Amino acid sequence: MMFEPNFSYTNKIVRNLTFTADARAIILNAPLIPKWEVSLRRDALLRSAHASTAIEGNPLSFEEVSALAAGREVMVRRKDRQEVLNYLEALEKIPDFAKNAPFTADDFLEVHKVVTKDTLENPKDVGAFRDCQVFVGNRITGEVVFMPPPTDKVPGLVGEFLEWFNSGEAEKIDPVIAAGVTHYEIARIHPFIDGNGRTVRTMATLTLYKQGFDLKRFFALDDYYDHDRRSYYAALRRVDPTTLDLTGWLEYFTGGVAVSIKAVRDRVLGLSKDVKFLKERGPIALTERQMRIVEWMMEKGKITNRDVRGIFEISNRAALDEMSKLLELGVIKQVGKGRSVHYVLE
Repeated sequence: MMFEPNFSYTNKIVRNLTFTADARAIILNAPLIPKWEVSLRRDALLRSAHASTAIEGNPLSFEEVSALAAGREVMVRRKDRQEVLNYLEALEKIPDFAKNAPFTADDFLEVHKVVTKDTLENPKDVGAFRDCQVFVGNRITGEVVFMPPPTDKVPGLVGEFLEWFNSGEAEKIDPVIAAGVTHYEIARIHPFIDGNGRTVRTMATLTLYKQGFDLKRFFALDDYYDHDRRSYYAALRRVDPTTLDLTGWLEYFTGGVAVSIKAVRDRVLGLSKDVKFLKERGPIALTERQMRIVEWMMEKGKITNRDVRGIFEISNRAALDEMSKLLELGVIKQVGKGRSVHYVLE
């Protein structure tokens, strides 16, 4: 039997969705130059990785997470470092995960494997459904806060959820609602011994991407959860375990998306307001390969044709074609002649 989400559209949810749609349109139609797009995407990636791991007790600061993402050595516990690197990898793989249609239980387990590799006490629990009953409790009082379904029910419940996740029914509802439903239902099933929270939040982000909401990956929802963890957990617990009415949770979730989108919108408007030639030309769309070239240039300051060949393992002609496209767009400019030719951002 396919999972069927139970919720109602309230005035609050509708207001949140309307605001989100308007803010998203402003962001996607803003005259962004490539280095700003890269900056927005990288900032969202880092904030998501920092917040999602912090929610579950990882002590690394945002600066330490940024350093790890840049490949620098950071003197922290191995487990804490690995959790952050895993989450960064999972977020980078969102476009690859989204290509899997249908998205199967094996794909779901692969997400968990990426999120938890080399971090769990028992390696057999990585990328595997739990084999014993678990519960969420208050570490101080010992009180059981949440008791998930019995262990033997987990594969079936995940299967029922994924049937909905891959269905036309899921595609008919707003992507933000679909992401909120995904978030709650996986959290409720609690399919794993550990790493449930990070897997849940990865899947919510995947849902937004899969349904075309955040193809540029500018939005960091995890930051909102981390800002007020008490409200986050309270919203999850407010769902009646008998009726599983998600309306209250979705009011919270859509509100979080609206706050996150507003932050990006305000930043984009600030970046774009004084750039006259961009307003005349309109937005600049880059391919994934072009974005990687720009990222390299932002980090190194310049790039050569040889660098491009090495990054993508392509021919000299193909590398020249990529650089010619960026020159035509006005994203980069050529410096020097002959063997000394290199490129910098315009």
